Amino acid sequence: MDDGKIQSPRDSTEFIGYTPTMRQFLQIKKENPNLLLLYRMGDFYETFFEDAELVHKVLGLTLTSRAGSKDGEGRRIPMAGIPFTTLDQYLVRLVNQGFSVGICEQVETPGQLYMERKLIRTITPGTLTEANLMGERSESTLLALNFDSKSFDIGFAWMSISAGNFFAMQVEKSDLTNEIERINPSEILVEESRKDHLKELFPERTITALPDWNFDLIKSQKTLLSQFETSTLEGFAIADKPLLITAAGVVCEYAQRTQGTSLDHILGITVETNSEFLGLDSATRRNLELVRTLRGDQTNTLFSALDHCETPMGSRRLLNWITSPSRAQNVACERSKTIELILEDSSLLENLKSSLKDIPDFERISSRIALGSVRPREVAALRDALPRLNEISNLCGSIKTSLGEEISQKIPIPDSLHQLLSLAIKQEPNVYIRDGDVIADGYSNELDELRELRNHGGKFLLELETKEKELTGITTLRVEFNSVHGYFIEVSKGQVDKVPDRYRRKQTLKNVERYTTPELKTFEDKAVSAEERSKSLEKELYEDLIKKISQYCPALLESAKAVSVLDALASLALHANQHRWVRPQFTSSSGLTIKGGRHPVVELAIDNYVPNDCIISPTRRLQIITGPNMGGKSTYMRSIALITLLAYVGSFVPADSAEIGPVDKILTRIGAADDLARGLSTFMVEMTETASILRQATPNSLVLMDEVGRGTSTFDGLSLAVAIAEDLIKNRGCMTLFATHFFELTQLANSIDDVINVHVAALETNKDIVFLHEIREGAANQSYGIAVAKLAGIPRTVIRNAQKILVGLENRAAQTENDQLDLFSETQPTAVEQQEDLASDELQDLKDAINDIDLDDTSPRQAWEALRRLQD
Repeated sequence: MDDGKIQSPRDSTEFIGYTPTMRQFLQIKKENPNLLLLYRMGDFYETFFEDAELVHKVLGLTLTSRAGSKDGEGRRIPMAGIPFTTLDQYLVRLVNQGFSVGICEQVETPGQLYMERKLIRTITPGTLTEANLMGERSESTLLALNFDSKSFDIGFAWMSISAGNFFAMQVEKSDLTNEIERINPSEILVEESRKDHLKELFPERTITALPDWNFDLIKSQKTLLSQFETSTLEGFAIADKPLLITAAGVVCEYAQRTQGTSLDHILGITVETNSEFLGLDSATRRNLELVRTLRGDQTNTLFSALDHCETPMGSRRLLNWITSPSRAQNVACERSKTIELILEDSSLLENLKSSLKDIPDFERISSRIALGSVRPREVAALRDALPRLNEISNLCGSIKTSLGEEISQKIPIPDSLHQLLSLAIKQEPNVYIRDGDVIADGYSNELDELRELRNHGGKFLLELETKEKELTGITTLRVEFNSVHGYFIEVSKGQVDKVPDRYRRKQTLKNVERYTTPELKTFEDKAVSAEERSKSLEKELYEDLIKKISQYCPALLESAKAVSVLDALASLALHANQHRWVRPQFTSSSGLTIKGGRHPVVELAIDNYVPNDCIISPTRRLQIITGPNMGGKSTYMRSIALITLLAYVGSFVPADSAEIGPVDKILTRIGAADDLARGLSTFMVEMTETASILRQATPNSLVLMDEVGRGTSTFDGLSLAVAIAEDLIKNRGCMTLFATHFFELTQLANSIDDVINVHVAALETNKDIVFLHEIREGAANQSYGIAVAKLAGIPRTVIRNAQKILVGLENRAAQTENDQLDLFSETQPTAVEQQEDLASDELQDLKDAINDIDLDDTSPRQAWEALRRLQD
C-alpha cells in the first residue's frame, strides 16, 4: 500500500514469491475477504486456498493443485475448478447455501506480459437477477435495517433488482419480526455491531454485516441523489426521515457495487406504512399454510391452489397479494369487480389466458437490459412478444373498471422498439453473444462483409472468378480455397501462357498452376481474421443496441407490472369459475357473515366437503367451539380466516355468500410444536404466540385460538384458557374463534353477553363415531375422546380400561373438593370386585365380537363359523 492506494500486483512486494497470476488473485481476495472468488483461467473458473477447500466440501469438486502453483514458501496451493460452461448450475448451489460469490474475468490488455483479471460481478442471495439462479416464481430481495439507538424505531429499505422495485418503511421494534416475514428478504444488511443479535433472531436467513461506517446519513443521501439524478429527496417522501435515507442508501450502494454497474432502471423509492397491509404474523403465515404447509412442502398451499398464472410475472404478483394483502377495502373491491367483469364475458377469460400464454418474463428481461446483462434470446423473446401486448391491451378495453382501464393503458409499448429489434436481432439468435450469429443480416454492412468473408468468400469469390475469366480469357480458371494454402487462382498447364503479369505463382502441381493476386491477397488477409473480427464487431453492435433499447426500460417495467396484475386477476377468475366461488361484499360495520364457507385447499382434496356458516357481530364476538378431535374445528377456523384473507386479496371466496367488515390483522394460535433450536417447549411456544396475540389484537382483529392451555396440567390449562378468553373479549374486543376441550369455558356464554357457544356435530354408534363436520349452535355434550382413540386403533383392553377410569374420575370429581384429581387414589379392589371386573371384561369381549359381525356382508358359512367361535 502506498498513500492509501492499492498497488498493482506487478509492483506489490506484499505477495513476493508468488507468480503474477497468483499475486493478482491474492490482491483481489485481500480487498474482498468475504467473497468466494471464482477466478477465470482459460476454460475454468478456478478457486484457491480456503475457497478451493470450501467448494470441494460444498460442491464435491475435485481438490487438486498444479505444478508451479506454489505459495511463497514453496507449498503447493490447493485449487478446484468449475468449467465455465457449467458455471450457472454451481452458482445456484452456492447462492442457495448463502454464499456470496465474486466473478473475476480475464481482461485483455495489449502489451502486458500476463492476462489481467478484474472482479466484474458479485453475486449474493439478495442481488440475483438471472432467472436460472432464482426460481421463476420467486423474488430475490435485498433488505437493509437501520436501528435508531435513541428510540425503538427501525428503518427498513428493500430492493428487488430484477423487478426494479425499491421500498422503504419505518416501523417500531415490536414489528420487526412480522415485517421480516412479510417482506421475506433473501439477504439482510446490518451493521457489524448488530450481526450477532440478528443472527439469533433469524437463524435461517442470510445476514450480511457491513462496517458501521457504511450506515452514514450524509453518505447515503449522496448515493440516493446520484441514483435518482435529483438535487433533493423531497419528491420521494423520505427527506425528513433519516432512518429511511440511511437504510435506502446502504441498499442502493451495495446493489450498485455487486452489479458492477449503475441501476438505471431504479428511478425512485416508494415509502410504505405497515398500516397499509393486513397484519399477518409469522405464526399466522405458518398456520394458514399460505405458501408452505406445516411440513414445509410447497404443494397443497393456498398459493399453489390459486396459481393458474400463465407468466412467472403473474405468479409473483399473486404471491405478493397473498402474503401482503392490502388492508384497504377499496383496493380489494376494485380487483374483485374486475374479476366479476372478466367472468361475465364467457370468451374473455379464455382469450386472455390464451394471449398471456407465450408472454416471456419481460419484467426481468427489462431489468437485465438496464444492467447490460440481457442475453440475445431474451431480447428475441421480447421482440416476439411486443405485438401480442397490443392484442392483450385491446382485450382489456372491455373491462370497464378503473383497474381494467389502467391495465389497458399501461400495457402497450411504442412500435419503434419492435421495429428496432426486428431490424437488429436474428430470428433465432445464439444463446450467448460470444458465439456470434446474433445480429440480423442487413443491420451492419461491415458485419455483413465480415460474415461473407468468414464463409470463404461466397459471392465475392464467384464475382472474382467471373471477372478474371473475362479479363484473361482463361475459360477454365477457378478461384478456390483449402485450409493449407488458403485462397488461390487455379489455371491449367495448357493455358499458362494467358496468365497476366499481375499474377504471382503460389504453387505448381502436375497439371495446374496456382496463383494469387494483390486483390486476392487482400481478401485473404481479411478472411483469415474475419471470424474473430465479426464476433468482436457483433459484440460491439449488441452492446450498442442494448444501450439504445435501455431507454424503453421504464415503459417496459410499467407494462410488465400491468401484465402481471392482469395475469393474477385471470388466475383468480379461472379458479372462482371452476369451483363456484362468489364475490364477497365489504361493509363498514364490524364483523363477518359467511354462509356456506369452505376451506379453499381442503375442498379440492375431498369429494363431499361440508360447508359451514359463521356469524361474528358485536353481540357474537367470541365463539367457544367444542366438539371431538378430528371433527373439523381447526379446518372450520382456518376456512374463516382464509375466506377473510382472500376477500382482502381481492379474490372471490369459497362460500355461498360473504359479507366482510373492517379487518386489520389475522392472528392465530393453532397446532402444537416445540422449538428445540431456541430451547422452547411446546407449551412455551404456545404461550409465546398467545402473548404476541394479546399484545397485537384490536377490535378489528380476527383471532383464532385452538386448544390453548392443553400443554400443562388440567387446572392450570383451564385457568389460563378462561383468563385468555376473557381478556380477548373484555379488553381487546376482537373477533375470536376459540376452540377448546375445556367444557368449563362454555359457561362464559352465561356471564358475558358477547360470547356464544357452537360445536362440531358428531354421531356415536355401537361400533364407531361419525364426524358430521357441521357447526351447530350450542355446546357439545361430550368430547368423544375415547371414541376417537378407538377409531385410531388403540387396543380394546386399553379402551375399556380408559372408560372405567373416566367413570371413576367423573364420580370423584362430583364429590371431591381437592384442587387436583389423583388418578391413583383409588383403594385396592376386593376379591369380589376383581371377580366382577373379570366377568364384565368377558361380557364386553362378547359384545365386541358380536358388534364386529357385519350382517350385510356375511355368508351362511361365515355366520356358522362366527357362531361357533362365540360358543367356544
